[in-house]
Amino acid sequence: MKISYLITRMDEFGGAQVHVRDLCLWMKAQGHDVSLLSGFSGKISDAMETQGIPFYEIADLQRSIHPLKDAKAFFQIRKALKIIRPDLLTCHSSKAGLLGRLAAWSLGIPSVFTAHGWAFTEGVPKTHRIIYKVLEKTAAFFGQQIITVSEYDRHLALKYKIAPSRKITAIHNGMPFLPPLQARHPTGKPVKILMVARVGAQKDHARLLRALWGCLDCDWTLDFVGGGDDLDLRNLARHMGMADRVRFLGERSDIPDLMEQADLFALISKWEGLPLTIIEAMRSALPVIATDVGGVAELINHRQTGILVPPESDDYLLKELRAILSDKEALIEMGYKGRLSYEQDFTFSTMAQKTLAVYERVISK
Repeated sequence: MKISYLITRMDEFGGAQVHVRDLCLWMKAQGHDVSLLSGFSGKISDAMETQGIPFYEIADLQRSIHPLKDAKAFFQIRKALKIIRPDLLTCHSSKAGLLGRLAAWSLGIPSVFTAHGWAFTEGVPKTHRIIYKVLEKTAAFFGQQIITVSEYDRHLALKYKIAPSRKITAIHNGMPFLPPLQARHPTGKPVKILMVARVGAQKDHARLLRALWGCLDCDWTLDFVGGGDDLDLRNLARHMGMADRVRFLGERSDIPDLMEQADLFALISKWEGLPLTIIEAMRSALPVIATDVGGVAELINHRQTGILVPPESDDYLLKELRAILSDKEALIEMGYKGRLSYEQDFTFSTMAQKTLAVYERVISK
């Protein structure tokens, strides 16, 4: 099968980018002819080219709505597809999903869109939700199938009549298998908290800092990992007198090593799809405290493999952090159960095989 992947940008380590990278490499390893199209090249796309995956830059493809650039991007995608002539175009991220499906339809090429969390989900600003509901309904007409990364997102799409149920399949994200770590044991060291998330409107780093300000009598440190402008967060940590406990590590490529060294993974967000970072933490037998948004509750069994906290609730987050920071045995037990859950339900091979089955079903019609 000749498969082209289209994503808005490939210059940052986000969940959608990692998902596309791993699927491209897996599909190629299965003998399929794979190519990648993206608006922003970078370290990830460069690395994929070295693995023999052709890359086509769509110069005017960007996240924000810009009618002129969007029109140019449409014709650039169409031109690339005319050269590649794939059997299937699979699109990732909202803008790529809209323009890609339209371009593929104009050439008679079937397409699949993977929604890594809807742009009209709860937590997104109201104006954006209204606009993207209309855009997604329009785009769905031109594509053959939609994959959602959670049941939550599938139900949300059906609720807003984005597409009929026969055109929407939920497939949970997965992460490549790694052998289990050596068993974790309580130590006398501070609890090392890790949050891996790009600084931006979706994530709520500041809420985690405010909650930890109420835990200054507890023994902990915090590492923030991810790109974006973190100046305000650095100033906030300094203002709270926590600069000596909080590190800002920027974008890193050694996330598994950082997770192995951590004791607790945090993901405090305003909205989510199905975060790969949580699955990665579960793979590392790392307990998770996360906001109960999107499909997060499909990953975390509350008080078994981690802690779920309501969105925008400083008091609840503070209460749960104070409880868990003082119980290292519970942290280790939740991490162990999280690893078992990962092995059973969230491996990459399971996700990839289900995804390939959708691709095959689409091109066989």
